[in-house]
Amino acid sequence: MAFFSPYFVASYNTPMENLKEQILRLKKEKHAVILAHYYQQPDIQEVADYVGDSLGLSQEAEKVNADMIVFAGVHFMAETAKLLNPKKKVLLPDLNAGCSLADSCPPDIFKKFIEAHPNHIVITYVNCSAEIKALSHLVCTSSNAEKIVNSVPENIPIIFAPDKNLGNYINQKTGRQMVLWDGSCVVHEAFSLEKLIALHKEHPNAAIIAHPESETHILETASYIGSTSGMIEFVKQSPKTEFIVATEAGILHKMQEAVPDKVLIPAPAMEDNTCACSECAYMKLNTLRKLYDCLANETPEVTVPKAVAEKAIVPIQRMLELSK
Repeated sequence: MAFFSPYFVASYNTPMENLKEQILRLKKEKHAVILAHYYQQPDIQEVADYVGDSLGLSQEAEKVNADMIVFAGVHFMAETAKLLNPKKKVLLPDLNAGCSLADSCPPDIFKKFIEAHPNHIVITYVNCSAEIKALSHLVCTSSNAEKIVNSVPENIPIIFAPDKNLGNYINQKTGRQMVLWDGSCVVHEAFSLEKLIALHKEHPNAAIIAHPESETHILETASYIGSTSGMIEFVKQSPKTEFIVATEAGILHKMQEAVPDKVLIPAPAMEDNTCACSECAYMKLNTLRKLYDCLANETPEVTVPKAVAEKAIVPIQRMLELSK
């Protein structure tokens, strides 16, 4: 049954701090845990029990000790949490929080793609739907993609989906010739090389760091290429004091907390927008108000059909075992 607090009714004029207090209260009352991705708005990250990248969130979801999981991220992330916790209620503040990369790989078309490449091991990036995971042998994240690919003997051909940029980067790192699905993330393809070069001229001492979902011409400028958690660790360890960060701008909140004395500059996007950086419109659909409503009403809930879940959980568990 949905729970409605008799003590507090949020309105759209409710101060942010009051919402945060009520979210923390509800979380305790309902024995709920909030998992948030680095790309979420700062106020959501601040009320989360854990903030991380896809691998960290998957690992955290696997060991959750709570009755309810509120996933402040996008749909495929909440689906993964549900696959790992089939008996727990998993909520997503806004069901419209999808993913351009996941959407680029429709299950019916991908199935035909697999059939056209028989005897291939199918490795899919976690940024895909449960239906795509159900068609896969292994799942990976940007943190462990190289390790997962290297776990497959070199004489066995691989299909890698849905991100062609990450797949191409891993091909270069491993020397493999994986067959790549033609998918990409609009956020990581939005960076402007011309603007990036101009920005670096303004900050010649800054190190460029990039996420491997970015296009090759962006990666070629980078001093470091890695996952969101890897990028944060790099700026913590680097003797450099300035960094140009080529990934979704939401990472800057936790990154700046980790290195308060260093200068972090978002890599510029091709199109002019409010922050002149690259932001995921899907990630930003989640708001603190929606997070409160989600907890208060215990909806919207994310579910996965049993037949899909039974197949999709297998490659995820293989990934988690290989990542230990």
